[in-house]
Amino acid sequence: MKKFIAWSLLCMLGGVPVLAQKTDAKAPAAKETKSDVKEASIVFDKTTQDLGTFSEDDPIVKCTFTFTNEGNAPLVIHQAIASCGCTVPTYTRMPVKPGEKGKMEVTYNGSGKYPGRFKKSITVRTNAKEPMVKLYITGVMTASEKDKK
Repeated sequence: MKKFIAWSLLCMLGGVPVLAQKTDAKAPAAKETKSDVKEASIVFDKTTQDLGTFSEDDPIVKCTFTFTNEGNAPLVIHQAIASCGCTVPTYTRMPVKPGEKGKMEVTYNGSGKYPGRFKKSITVRTNAKEPMVKLYITGVMTASEKDKK
């Protein structure tokens, strides 16, 4: 009797995945063309901005990244995260319609940082076909004039 119950359970559990794979023959197969799919597409003019050379005496510099929604659905930026606290991104919060442009301003604050070359990244997460984009800022902060004396 135990063998009969074990075989019955084994057959039932083995049959469930097989039955789950059957398709409904009455329902027509849905064919999606590329024009039917609504997707946003974010394209930045540049992915790297050089902030140039600036002094430790005036350590706050800004730059702007511009982007275009080249998709056929509204583009929403979910978040933009900088690689450290010295870099702060601010961006368009409203959905960007297809064909329209948006901007992301990035502020770098070198206060308390060592002078020299730097490279920081900003990770942008969106609802676009490519959901994650990396942006970079680079530059050189020179030592303070009072430190040189």
